[in-house]
Amino acid sequence: MSSIITRSLSKIYDSVKAVDEIDLNVKSGQVFGFLGPNGAGKSTTIKLLTTLIPPSSGKLTVLGIDAVKHPLQVRNRIGVVLQQPSYEPTLSVEKSLDKYGMMWNVPKKIREERVEELLSEFNLEEIRNKKNDDLSIGQRRRVQVAREFIHDMELLFLDEPTVGLDPTARRKLLDFLKNKAKAGLAIFYTTHVLTEAEYICDEIAIINKGKIIAVDSPDDLKNRFGQEKTIKIHLLGNHQSIPNLLKEIKDCKIDFNSGTNITIHSDKSEIVLLQILQILNQQKIPIEDLSAMPTNLEEIFLKVVEYSDASNN
Repeated sequence: MSSIITRSLSKIYDSVKAVDEIDLNVKSGQVFGFLGPNGAGKSTTIKLLTTLIPPSSGKLTVLGIDAVKHPLQVRNRIGVVLQQPSYEPTLSVEKSLDKYGMMWNVPKKIREERVEELLSEFNLEEIRNKKNDDLSIGQRRRVQVAREFIHDMELLFLDEPTVGLDPTARRKLLDFLKNKAKAGLAIFYTTHVLTEAEYICDEIAIINKGKIIAVDSPDDLKNRFGQEKTIKIHLLGNHQSIPNLLKEIKDCKIDFNSGTNITIHSDKSEIVLLQILQILNQQKIPIEDLSAMPTNLEEIFLKVVEYSDASNN
């Protein structure tokens, strides 16, 4: 079942297409990553999908509802955590969660149970009586995300939810979200931390200049765009002659660092590596360490966006 379906969805501001005829299909029980550089159209898309603004054209269905005609029906069944901080400065963490449940008309007994569960899940028990104004940025962010789970929802929008979180809190939150998705919750997830997207997302869409330029699973994106590998060679000693020795090797990009480190980028890495090793062996240049790394999601993101920019120029 699809939680979000868009067809040729567009938003125009002063003759500029902030969102340009995008097609999306977000399934239930899926963490759907939505990635793009600053100004690509991510925030406008989220505002459209959450019915905060109407589209200029196109179709938008959220949870089987025509979101353009019935925005309030959509809002009653979704959760939204935007990038901007949102908290009640004078309320304690516990009371903030409880108040949010009251706003959603969650019955008192259920509300009390969920507050305790969320205090535990988000490691907020020790600060439950602290005022939000006295919390760190990361603690406020955890409260902001936690309180959204006080009410029932079928679709959750998260815009940069891990900003300010330390690595332990970040991983715990990501695992919590993955489990919620397995239980059937659809999550629309934006982030600039590409390792997060690779860890949590079942499918990823990349947007640039208002257009969707790629949609696939992280693994399939790497298979499609990640043929290139990075090889790092650390030489024993300093060898300033290396750039001249390797300048004739083709089908690769080679970076040098003070004659000691060589970094090779190539989609023919095995062949290129063999050529380099032969040259180093002939010159009797010893190698201290060698490692090969497949292209990660961040490199693929940069490559896809760069290709999109070049195509539009």
